[in-house]
Parts: sequence; C-alpha cells; structure tokens
Amino acid sequence: MNALTGKKGLVVGIANADSIAFGCAKAFAAAGAELAVTYLNDKAEPHVRPLAEMLGSTIIAPCDLREPGQLEAVFGQIADQWGGLDFLLHSVAYAPREDLRRRLVDSSADGFAMAMDVSCHSFIRMAKLAEPLMAQGGTLLTVTFYGAEKVVEHYNLMGPVKAALESSVRYMAAELGPRGIRVHALSPGPLKTRAASGLDRFDELLDRARERAPKHALATIDDVGNVAAFLTSDAARMLTGNVEYIDGGYHIMG
Repeated sequence: MNALTGKKGLVVGIANADSIAFGCAKAFAAAGAELAVTYLNDKAEPHVRPLAEMLGSTIIAPCDLREPGQLEAVFGQIADQWGGLDFLLHSVAYAPREDLRRRLVDSSADGFAMAMDVSCHSFIRMAKLAEPLMAQGGTLLTVTFYGAEKVVEHYNLMGPVKAALESSVRYMAAELGPRGIRVHALSPGPLKTRAASGLDRFDELLDRARERAPKHALATIDDVGNVAAFLTSDAARMLTGNVEYIDGGYHIMG
C-alpha cells in the first residue's frame, strides 16, 4: 500500500475528476507519493486545483504545452523545491477538432503537426527535462490507445500520432535505460473522458469495445491508476519499453 512512499512525481493532464490522469494521481497518492500537478490554464484551474489539493499536492502549476517556456518553468519549480524527480505521467493528447473529424488524408499539415507536437513530442521534451532530475533512476509514463496499431473507425489522425508515441516509448527506454529510467505507455481501452468526447460517434466505440472485450467490461480510471502505480514502484524495476494494456482483453480480439 505504501510502495511509493518517499517518491515524488509529476502528473500532467488532469482536466477533471473523470480524467485518466486523475485516476493515476489518486493511485500514486494512495501509495504514498508526493505529487506535483499541472493545469492547462486559468479556465481549467478551478476544476483541477481542488483535486490536486485533495491529494495533498505540494506543487500546483500551470502548464500549456503549446506555450513556450511553461513546461520548463514547471521543471524549474520541481528542481528548486524538490531537487529531484522519481516519476512522471504524461496524459495529454490534442488535435484541432476540424482535423480530428476528417479522414487522415484530408488532415491539414498544421493540424497534424500540432497533434504530433502536443500528443507525442511533448513527452520527449518532458523526458529530456526529467533526465537530470532522475539521478537515481525513475519512471516515465504516457497514455496511448489501441488505434495506434489497428485502424479504429473515427480515430483518424490520432492513430499515426499514437503510433509515433509508442515508438518513442521504445526508443527512450533504450536510450535512458542505462540511467535507470524506465519508460512505459499505458493503453486502456475506450474510456469516457472529456478528451475522448472529441472523437466522432465515440459512444458507439464504447459499446463495441464493451461487447468485444473478453471481460465484456470497460476499464475505469482507477484500473489504469493501479497499473500506473505498480509500474512506478520498485516492484516493476525490470519492466521497461512496454505498452501495458488495461482493457479487459480488448486488444487480443481479431
């Protein structure tokens, strides 16, 4: 129950109490970790700050990954206040709605580039900033989806973006492994979050996933959080570079 006691972690991506990032943050805190939590902007702060305070977060800061310098400021605050970092969770994905709802071949270059920057390259930037703070090793987690490896109707340009994210996980695991830094992607099946609501006909995707999964059930944010806390703990010290499926077996079905 106290597997993360003494560890300090950064959680990026909480939007509200239904966020995957919040499910993970709850599990981290329950396991004894001290947390830094970010919120997107002033509009998001009233929804995120009470959740962060409920978890006893000692750092609560703004972080819009599209704004130059904000991510660096968060890591600067962590360095000044904590002097180090044991783990982080990147649970952020974004694409302009007009591009997300088009066919991949109709997506704009600017929209695709923005989706790739916010949803994938920002995780790489976080890894670079975290590396000097993880002198004793650490864990980097991000969130992906089955649409990275198979075509999921209406997932559109996010499929290639998540595929790039999963490949980045493997390359960073190889590059950072000698430093004792482990890297994983969490892959829950469809979850009803605010971010997912941007997908066209998402309710149909939820119903199909529930029917198709061997367990005939969808994962919850708490299910994802439990796996994230385990991967962050020393019990998972020999695991790295994986896509960890938390989907009731959805991904194994043809």
